[in-house]
Amino acid sequence: MKTGYERIQADEGSSFRILQQKVKAEDFAWDYHYHPEIEIVCVYGGNGRRHVGNHLSYYQEGDLVLIGSNVPHGGFGFGAIGEHQEVVIQFMPDFLGEEFLHKPEMKNIKKLFERGLQGIKFEGLTKQIVSGELLKINEIPPFQRMVYLLSLLEFLANSQEFELLNKRETRYDFGMRDQLRLRKIYQFVEENFMAEIEIQKVAELANLTVPAFCNYFKKNLNQTFTDFVNEYRVNYACKLLNEGRTVADACFESGFNNVSYFGRVFKKLKQVQPSQFALQK
Repeated sequence: MKTGYERIQADEGSSFRILQQKVKAEDFAWDYHYHPEIEIVCVYGGNGRRHVGNHLSYYQEGDLVLIGSNVPHGGFGFGAIGEHQEVVIQFMPDFLGEEFLHKPEMKNIKKLFERGLQGIKFEGLTKQIVSGELLKINEIPPFQRMVYLLSLLEFLANSQEFELLNKRETRYDFGMRDQLRLRKIYQFVEENFMAEIEIQKVAELANLTVPAFCNYFKKNLNQTFTDFVNEYRVNYACKLLNEGRTVADACFESGFNNVSYFGRVFKKLKQVQPSQFALQK
């Protein structure tokens, strides 16, 4: 499980990067990271988790989000159900030159990039139109593709169908000590989630007392450590159910020790009972 700075390289012959992927959602790792590139994420159908800055929520019927430079975020496929299809565009704020955003024609896009430091979720007709347009972008020659991206950014900049995900800017400001601490915690959960996890051991791993650790985790990840572990376990249980395992097997092999409690946590996160989830697959 990787966290921290992600190094991104533009596509060959281009000033930005385009990713188109369609994969099994349960194969996504919990990957909280940041990078100087602005990122547009468009998820096609389904539901899953969006974690942008300190904002943690769940999307349904796909998603369209713009994430500002150095705003930490998790992979949108983590917590999704079934096949996960998305288009991602990543570009530096000054991908057309240092003076790019100072041009008068760019004033709306500049404001869009500033709002992006809070994370932006787009809805309604804006989401519908942009979702369709993004599927075409890889088919366009390089120069026209750049103009196409600018047109999409201008369209998003003028849309009123959006919600800011954070109340304030959430650019990455963890020091190296925090990066190493969080990496240790995530790795410990990944390696031990099938067994009972004693919070005392995790707190010691982070060199904190239990109360200090609980406050630290909630402040930085916007969820309790228990909720984080339960979510990780439920997503692993989804993978087992997709493979045809029984609800009881999925419960115990994902680290829960009580089927009733497992069912309540599963329903809270996935909006269906484990048995209903299994029948849908």
